[in-house]
Amino acid sequence: MRREVAVSSPDFGKLYPCVCQLDDMQTQRAQELRRLSNLDTLARYTFESFVPEGHSLNPKARRNLRRAFELAREFATQLQGWLIMVGNYGCGKTHLAAAIANERIARGHSSLFVNVPDLLDHLRATYSPNSPVTYDQRFETIRSTPLLILDDLGTENATSWAKEKLYQILNYRYNAQLPTVITTNHRLEEIDARLLSRMNDQNFCQIYTIQAPDFRGSGLMGQSGLSTLDLHREQTFESFADREDLSAEERQNLRLAMDLAQEYAEQPQGWLLFTGPHGCGKTHLVAAIANYRLVQGYAVLFITVPDLLDHLRATFSPASPVSYDRRFEELRTAPLLVLDDLGTHSATAWAKEKLYQLFNYRHAARLPTVITSSLTLDELEQQDSRLFSRLIDPTRCICSAILAAPYRGQATPGKRRGRRKR
Repeated sequence: MRREVAVSSPDFGKLYPCVCQLDDMQTQRAQELRRLSNLDTLARYTFESFVPEGHSLNPKARRNLRRAFELAREFATQLQGWLIMVGNYGCGKTHLAAAIANERIARGHSSLFVNVPDLLDHLRATYSPNSPVTYDQRFETIRSTPLLILDDLGTENATSWAKEKLYQILNYRYNAQLPTVITTNHRLEEIDARLLSRMNDQNFCQIYTIQAPDFRGSGLMGQSGLSTLDLHREQTFESFADREDLSAEERQNLRLAMDLAQEYAEQPQGWLLFTGPHGCGKTHLVAAIANYRLVQGYAVLFITVPDLLDHLRATFSPASPVSYDRRFEELRTAPLLVLDDLGTHSATAWAKEKLYQLFNYRHAARLPTVITSSLTLDELEQQDSRLFSRLIDPTRCICSAILAAPYRGQATPGKRRGRRKR
């Protein structure tokens, strides 16, 4: 229908829906939003089903996750501004974002929850001759929806077209002050600068970083996806065996190493270096430290040095899902980093440079680090004097040389060393 207005009116000649059709149009719009959202598969993601205390988290991570839960629930009630949740895969940000959408829908309000790559696919689909809607119709539905929730920003194929569409959508919503939720596992500086400039508006947007580890892990929280600690889950202090095959001096030396590892596990401070021949028990001891901290709910990254370098090299592949900067940042800032088999890597100039950068950062930042090596201190100095200078710093690092010969299965049956009474 057309409104009866003067010819000079900007509404002259424009078509408007009849009032009697508005309810039907709103119903159809809500159904379209729900279809695009695919929320039926996410119906289980509610505030009631979320575990705000996490599983086996340390107190700091537990408080952080509880705050994320409270912010999401407040946003679902007040629906003001933008809420941006940042965190690693599986930390709970998608659950909270979907819970916001499900809560609004339960209250009878329209919401669009969509994964960013899927959103772009929905727009591309309108170019098909068989599309039931035009591009303009789909684009308008997305950018003007009362509540837009974009999951996994940064996982899309960042073509010029994709960047342009996302900018148009978020710029429109920013100018119109429309409630929006965004989740991302990328660092903010990796996001398109045009989008980031809107997200950094502290008067309108709230950015919250979730520090909880992956909920979908093996049941022990706090382990990085790079960590290979699962391969050493049975190497604990309780399973560390007495060895009757050793001399009295070697047994005493091994007990002292065990005591040192236990003390460090209770309160990791500074660096701890175990040296000794292959099979002497040093990997068992550092794995025991890592397993103990993990059970206590603390984050830990256990990795062999050759594997660490392979992970960094893999980021140079065009198909890599993560950037080099992000991978290196994860390694150098890990709350507890356990590096097994230093010295077994290929000592290329590139490898030396990366290890020096890693060691130098953690040395300066005083971050807890545990290291094993089958090389002696003299051999480590010959391989890389820069690393050696950090390892022998008495204000940072405790060095323990294990004298025991390689373990050949001669441990006395039934004799296991438990944790010391403290």
